Amino acid sequence: MNKLLENNQATLIGTIESKFEFSHEIYGEKFYTMQVSAKRLSDTKDILPVMVSERLIDVTQDYTGEMVEVYGQFRSYNKHDDKHSKLILFVFAREIKFAEEGTYHTNNILLDGFICKPPVYRKTPNGREIADILLAVNRPHGISDYIPCICWGRDARYISGCEVGDNILLQGRIQSREYTKKVETEVEKRTAYEVSAYWLEDKTA
Repeated sequence: MNKLLENNQATLIGTIESKFEFSHEIYGEKFYTMQVSAKRLSDTKDILPVMVSERLIDVTQDYTGEMVEVYGQFRSYNKHDDKHSKLILFVFAREIKFAEEGTYHTNNILLDGFICKPPVYRKTPNGREIADILLAVNRPHGISDYIPCICWGRDARYISGCEVGDNILLQGRIQSREYTKKVETEVEKRTAYEVSAYWLEDKTA
């Protein structure tokens, strides 16, 4: 496998929560998005956007409620409007198949990338340590995906001492998190996506 494909490996096994929605077309190949939910051990669900080619699955069908296995990458692109730039994150499916009965929900990702902003370390109101990092993960043809990640406890302390440019290897899960944002006079409910790391290593050290 190409080294630049090995550095971003996402495995998502969960339930389809929506119909396919057309995204874009490249060289005659059409891509669609759908929502897939994966349960955590706490029974909380992460509902994640998945992008899939029409060549991998029949996008004319409604598979809502079916369980699928998705193998691919967690990718990003910048969406620009008149005033702002927004980082859009999604799971890009390289393989997809329907799961056999009895298959457990799975949400796992391996990233090998470079810190591209200074880590932000803080403590939650109940004293839990947390650090935010932004990883640049390289793709072929000079493209990079920018993936927000959060680390906890001693990993948060460790990553807070790392620097921009350090090569970080981490494992975790992709999570969805709802938040509210005030836009002019309206309060909008939005969803953020990030990787919650449960293991990491600084390959630069």
